[in-house]
Amino acid sequence: MNIQESHLTKNQHLQIYKLMLSCRAIDKRVWMLNRQGKAAIVASAQGHESAQIASTVALEIGKDVFFTYYRDLGVLISLGLSFTAILQGFTAKSGEPMSGARQFPTHGAIPDKKLINLSNVVGTQIPQAVGAALSAKIKGTDEVVIVYFGDGASSAGDCHEGMNFASIHKLPIIFFCENNGYAISVPLNQQIATDNIASRAEGYGMPGTTIDGNDVNLVYETTKLASRRARNGEGPTLIEAKTYRHSGHSRADPATYRPEGELEKWLERDPLKIYRKRLIDFGVKESKVVAIENAVLKAVDDATEFAKNSSTPSKDVLMTEVWADGGSSWRN
Repeated sequence: MNIQESHLTKNQHLQIYKLMLSCRAIDKRVWMLNRQGKAAIVASAQGHESAQIASTVALEIGKDVFFTYYRDLGVLISLGLSFTAILQGFTAKSGEPMSGARQFPTHGAIPDKKLINLSNVVGTQIPQAVGAALSAKIKGTDEVVIVYFGDGASSAGDCHEGMNFASIHKLPIIFFCENNGYAISVPLNQQIATDNIASRAEGYGMPGTTIDGNDVNLVYETTKLASRRARNGEGPTLIEAKTYRHSGHSRADPATYRPEGELEKWLERDPLKIYRKRLIDFGVKESKVVAIENAVLKAVDDATEFAKNSSTPSKDVLMTEVWADGGSSWRN
């Protein structure tokens, strides 16, 4: 879909590009820190930027509820999580807002941003998100819940149970599958017997659509349509955004299982390269694009230094905010 066909304004397009650049730059920086032994684990979002960011900005940030998984760095950045906070999380430093640097990076919750990511066990966020959608329907809050997951999670029992329940009760939820073709090392054709994950939607009685996850405008418009359905009481939608991770499953995965030439083919369709070209073709001056790129890199450098100089959490805060009553003294 061309930029001209989108309902986004020129400024919105520039903001999306800035978010995509931010995600890529932070991701690369975390990988560098991991190689230096300063970040423990990394599950890269490189290649997923369009799918994550365009779907997030299509919703009502501050109102709608976001359930993410371990690769959703772009969603966090789109919701306003600062570079500093993200890097403090990956380097386990004080000030990290999601879990106080006590969880797997990017896990925990930020209630005022309506961001929830409680476990990195594959698929567990799906029934949790369905529960939040049921709550929204009962309370009549007009919220839409979106839950992100990979193609591997679509094979989990939690996914079936969540989609089935949401469809029966016409809950206001969007199931957003980031299909990068691999469940760690297992290719899609060994996970499902159909060509597309979205084809399963018919069996649950909800619409399902497969889209190019590297097309910002298409992801935005598809998610916007699904949110309108949800808000109108028409129930859930399954969106399958086909994309590709540029790295292995994590920093520990060399991805030697991929066929020769596959990565190079997908790198030609790098979402950042595609969107940058579209912006310039749309009439945005290249000097303005370069200025945005330079500003993002400087901001990442500044955040890196701040995170490096941040202190590590004290053992005194180990149990802070673990219990609903605010403390654990009576348990000791």
